[in-house]
Amino acid sequence: MRLFLIVAAVMLVDQLSKQFIIRTMEIGQSITVISNFLYITYVRNPGAAFGMLPYQTAFFVVITVLVGAFIIYYYRLLTEDHKWLRLGLSLQLGGALGNLVDRLNEGYVVDFINFTIWPPVFNIADSAIVIGIGIFLVAFWRNPEFKGTGS
Repeated sequence: MRLFLIVAAVMLVDQLSKQFIIRTMEIGQSITVISNFLYITYVRNPGAAFGMLPYQTAFFVVITVLVGAFIIYYYRLLTEDHKWLRLGLSLQLGGALGNLVDRLNEGYVVDFINFTIWPPVFNIADSAIVIGIGIFLVAFWRNPEFKGTGS
């Protein structure tokens, strides 16, 4: 149940933030939040990270469905004791589905978070994916169950 609550929360915040950007900004418009550091910049990304593979919507839909199915499968294998692994997977799935909604509805993903120290503009869904991967990897590496015994 937690999986779906976290996924739904990520998707809701992601979609609401994107709709706010779409309704209040022009494509390419940039608003300074912290000068020379953080801007809200409305861009449409028809590709993956860094704009790779533009206009390959069908490919990204298939990949998202496959990855989503794998996340759900793996999540179900984990016990309640693996709360951090499960959280990481939930964030990843919520982010992936948030961007999938954009791809299915528009054929591109709405991005708007623009740090000058990190060239690509991204969104809440992308953030959830990256944070989810980080949490998952740290939890996996720290979990004694997944470490070799050396014998």
